[in-house]
Amino acid sequence: MKKLMLGTALACLSMSGAAMAAGHSVSACLITKTDTNPFFVKMKEGATAKAEELGIELKSFAGKVDGDHETQVAAIETCIADGAKGILITASDTSSIVPAVQQARDAGLLVIALDTPLSPIDAADATFATDNFLAGELIGAWAAASLGDDAGNAKIGMLDLAVSQPTVGVLRDQGFLQGFGIELGDPNKWGDEDDPRIVGNDVTAGNEEGGRRAMENLLAKDPFINVVYTINEPAAAGAYEALKAIGRENDVLIVSVDGGCPGVQNIADGVIGATSQQYPLLMASLGIEAIKTWAESGEKPAPTPGKDFFDTGVALVTDSPVDGVESISVKEGMDLCWG
Repeated sequence: MKKLMLGTALACLSMSGAAMAAGHSVSACLITKTDTNPFFVKMKEGATAKAEELGIELKSFAGKVDGDHETQVAAIETCIADGAKGILITASDTSSIVPAVQQARDAGLLVIALDTPLSPIDAADATFATDNFLAGELIGAWAAASLGDDAGNAKIGMLDLAVSQPTVGVLRDQGFLQGFGIELGDPNKWGDEDDPRIVGNDVTAGNEEGGRRAMENLLAKDPFINVVYTINEPAAAGAYEALKAIGRENDVLIVSVDGGCPGVQNIADGVIGATSQQYPLLMASLGIEAIKTWAESGEKPAPTPGKDFFDTGVALVTDSPVDGVESISVKEGMDLCWG
């Protein structure tokens, strides 16, 4: 495996103040799924800092919960009406958002998807994201190698994001399974595999409570699960609490994706075995730079060669490295977390 490195004012939306005083010739919008998830908090930090540096007025919007599609549509309409030059968005519904995105593009705005590609991906002008399939593949390969010969008899619980597909969660799920050595069904959706090692899939909404509930559901199906894939680190923390409640926190291998500082610390604390780290601050800062360029020259950002998006990098973080899967240590992961 190859490791890739860095190289919502509407009542139902939460909205930050502008990053710069009104009156700037270039304005931009950041629309995230929520403003409470640490991943999106870091993304907002990156966009705000870069907007201040470049003299861009930034307005930030977010839904109250993950999956709050309607608020994202309202935010896009607000950005168009406000005369923004561009929008950075992490879409809650990657296909249903497309008509609103097209409305923005027709109005002359540059629309960049961050982290979560739209469906189809070319519905946005560009996408700045982690290679989420690779992120899943890395933790899958690490888990299989960590188990060694026992991988053939694994009992795997799959803690996904939501029923809506395709999403970034499908990429991570399918990457994990491929990395673990499990034959995929339709790679554009999860849950259609027939490998007997998969106990089942459940959804978490990407939060700790959801992770705990989903883990409890799967343990009711098979109490001997010994490998748990999680969509993100909050879900992993919830899964761990469910396992701890039955005294199995020390004999189940949990892997995840995101690489935020709390998640990396959870590796050190023995909650997670390994996680794939991504870089939302970089995604957002590059997106603001791209909007500035678009406003000044009309030039759109180009994708990474060989891919249909701009790859902002991923690295496996663990303090238990295995042969054949390149990784970085917890210390390195803490130094880099979400930078």
